[in-house]
Amino acid sequence: MNPPRIEALGDCALLILCGDGIDASINARALAIAHTVEAARLPGVLDVAPAYASVCVRYEPGEWIGADAQSPFERLAGRLSPLVDNAASGAATAAGFIEIPVTYGGESGPDLDAVAAHARLSREAVIALHSGADYRVAMLGFTPGFAYLLGLPAALHMPRRATPRTRVPAGSVAIGGAQTGVYPRETPGGWHLIGRTTLDLFDPARDPPALLAPGMRVRFVAQ
Repeated sequence: MNPPRIEALGDCALLILCGDGIDASINARALAIAHTVEAARLPGVLDVAPAYASVCVRYEPGEWIGADAQSPFERLAGRLSPLVDNAASGAATAAGFIEIPVTYGGESGPDLDAVAAHARLSREAVIALHSGADYRVAMLGFTPGFAYLLGLPAALHMPRRATPRTRVPAGSVAIGGAQTGVYPRETPGGWHLIGRTTLDLFDPARDPPALLAPGMRVRFVAQ
């Protein structure tokens, strides 16, 4: 992998670019960098948000104004560079582990048969594969609390629906491309629904509101 690079993202944020595409090793690097930057508690850093292959750092520019001609971005990037280098050499995260109970098929998973047909497997085999894999939260996005999970078995990779649904029930467990995830709230969606959980993945009154976090390990348990 190429060394990460730091780029300005407007006047109060920067982006640490770790690579391109959906790749477990690149994402692990992004998560390690995010963990290291958060742990450093640099002044004026407001938020650290990892994605699949990058980390967004929002900051208060006024905290990084100096007597020289450097911009706030340049001064912060200079402080971040050694942290990024050290994190890329193997810093680890410990975001925890959670089991998510799932009712597969039927009204809870109306696309289970379609996924089975695409994979040329039985319904039972799809359930066994999906619930037998170990996943890691790569990032949060799309809607509050929605976790993109890496680790879906290759046999279950499937293109998104040609026509997205206008309403996907909260708690729906779904497959889209090489990813799986759970819809925290009722929203439109184009992934294939294979089951549903009763866990509340996002609660604004909870601290933190999102049940899942980047780096967390996840296992689905068939009910």
